[in-house]
Amino acid sequence: MKIGVVSDSHGHIENLRRAAKALKEEGVELIVHLGDDYDDVKALSDMQGVKIIQVPGVFSTYYQEPEIPNRLIEEWEKIRVLLTHTREGHKNDLPTDLKPEEVASRGEVNMVLFGHTHVPDVAEEAGLIWVNPGHLKDEDKKGYPPTYALLEIGGKEVKVRIVDLFGGQELFEYP
Repeated sequence: MKIGVVSDSHGHIENLRRAAKALKEEGVELIVHLGDDYDDVKALSDMQGVKIIQVPGVFSTYYQEPEIPNRLIEEWEKIRVLLTHTREGHKNDLPTDLKPEEVASRGEVNMVLFGHTHVPDVAEEAGLIWVNPGHLKDEDKKGYPPTYALLEIGGKEVKVRIVDLFGGQELFEYP
């Protein structure tokens, strides 16, 4: 199964569309948007054959709406994955929100997908895979180009690539 992951589009709709197009060309079945900005995903409503899952960013008004989950646990090909905007709990969390650090420490998931920092990265810590796809802004003060992640999951095998949106080169790869 191939899954695309994007985060922190911040109104940069053309970059979001470009990332979604590149991911669709890679054969993804699903695109995950990890917040900032929740409504940006509406720009992908015409994508055929690709499911979209999203969670809001911590400063979004949607984050305070109990009927919209701020964090989700999904299972793909026997890999349990936490979808969250932040790597840890946040002051804007609702009382019922899952705390990423607790879910991770209890071994409830195999992978955590998060955004918020705008810093692309993939790392394994204590047997858990942490993936931040970066951001989709034209430029960012932290110096990273716009990026997205491509996950390939088969059985218990996971491959992750983080790709520069404009250059197309892989910035990070796991394993």
